[in-house]
Amino acid sequence: MERGKDGIAHIYATMNNTIIQVTDISNAHTFAMHSGGSQVKADRLGSSPRAAMDAAKKVAEEAIAKGISSVHVKIRAAGGIKSKTTGPGARPAVKALERAGLRILSVENVTPVPHDGCKRRGGRKGRRM
Repeated sequence: MERGKDGIAHIYATMNNTIIQVTDISNAHTFAMHSGGSQVKADRLGSSPRAAMDAAKKVAEEAIAKGISSVHVKIRAAGGIKSKTTGPGARPAVKALERAGLRILSVENVTPVPHDGCKRRGGRKGRRM
């Protein structure tokens, strides 16, 4: 049985949206890219698990059509001085990629971590309401 190519599925999941992109191993060529916000009518639903699953399904179909059979998944949150927790669409997106027929080789969290660079906004006493 002939095995297809490997790829990398980048999932950028924030509290406002979920963006899924499938590239080749060298990140030089993008095979498919969709966002959760493009799957729903209301902006507030862009980060929902349902929107992420729909976007992942479309991305998987396009990637399979272009010869990708297995992917390494890299999940990323906003990170840095922003939120380090992934949005609600990250895990459903991984599930949808697998259900659509892509083989998941590895799952990795690549959220950037600050190394005492920039200061978080809010001042000395924090953000007051």
